[in-house]
Amino acid sequence: MTGPALENTKARRVFLDRHALLEPAQGPAQGDDLLDLIARLGFVQIDSINTVARAHDLILFARRPRFRSDDLTRLYARGDTLFEHWTHDAAVIPQAFYPLWQMRRRRDAARLRKQWRSWRRDGFEDQMQAVLDHIRTEGACGSSDVGRDEKRGSGGWWDWHPSKTALEYLWRSGALHVVGREGFQKRYDLTERVLDPQLWAPGTAPTEAETIDWCCANALDRLGFATSGEIAAFWAHVSAAEAKAWCAKALERGQIEALDIEGADGTLRRLFARPGLAEDPATQTQATDRLRVLSPFDPALRDRKRAKWLFGFDYRIEVFVPEAKRAYGYYVFPLLQGERIVGRIDMKAFRADDTLRVRALWPEPGVRWGKLRHRALEAELSRIVKLAGVSKIAFDDGWLREAASHRF
Repeated sequence: MTGPALENTKARRVFLDRHALLEPAQGPAQGDDLLDLIARLGFVQIDSINTVARAHDLILFARRPRFRSDDLTRLYARGDTLFEHWTHDAAVIPQAFYPLWQMRRRRDAARLRKQWRSWRRDGFEDQMQAVLDHIRTEGACGSSDVGRDEKRGSGGWWDWHPSKTALEYLWRSGALHVVGREGFQKRYDLTERVLDPQLWAPGTAPTEAETIDWCCANALDRLGFATSGEIAAFWAHVSAAEAKAWCAKALERGQIEALDIEGADGTLRRLFARPGLAEDPATQTQATDRLRVLSPFDPALRDRKRAKWLFGFDYRIEVFVPEAKRAYGYYVFPLLQGERIVGRIDMKAFRADDTLRVRALWPEPGVRWGKLRHRALEAELSRIVKLAGVSKIAFDDGWLREAASHRF
């Protein structure tokens, strides 16, 4: 039987390289250097949960330990660097990519109008003009500045009042632009007022065919190797059928090739890649042995099925799992060391006590948690406390648990 074109260790190296995790965690983390990192990743998912640091901050910190949350705030505030919109979830994206979201905005306009009507967000369409008029007159606003007399539910995104829903719809479909946040609440302004017309004016956007080509090509470049479905899911702009058709044409033109790539369990998958991937320099580059704490939303782990196949790492986030049914914890962080996921850690910053408290750590099956690995963990935690805004580290009694057993 013919062996894989790319055995598992080399495949991991390529994948980590594409996610800026193969090289040492070092380098500048401000201004254009930070923007270049975000462009390399494609986007950075944003999330409000702040048990240690918010997802977007930890994603950037894992690659550039000099990073602090204010660095992203300042970069965003420049106004010409980043924008917020959706990929598979809410994300910050290089502003240079903004025209390539026109197809997404147009498709969202039709899809969300129909979808949100069926979810009984009654009256949001009637409020859209009023919301636009308010912003045109009063300037940028948040959801608390509109719809003050409208009925609100008991809480949660599904209980948006009509004007809040109108704000979100107008943003997702392109009339409004997120210009920043107060706390974690988005502030919206008119796109035409805050963005260069070359980014949004009619006739300036790429065609759908050009957008699909860009999305598929750039997804593959950031994944290293992928199925057509994984390519479609990366930006979540193109359909599975569109990505499948792109792969067929690119394969015929010699722009990509199909390779057998080995998973952590020895299984082979036939995946698409750029020609010459087996000779990519990353395949010969051993990852740094530094231990890194990853966000559950890190782009390297976002696709849980791929993480399980490539790294043997079976993970789900348990935020929405009732406490009694959690296998591990509310918000458990994966631990990457070298080319392996070596464990998962449950920890939280108690800022009133100035302490990062480690509640539990589960090594992955086959991983020995010895003195050297523990020193690597302590070294990483000593860096993370600066991001978390505390200065002390404490380990709860019984924090080192039995190896993770993939109990989901």
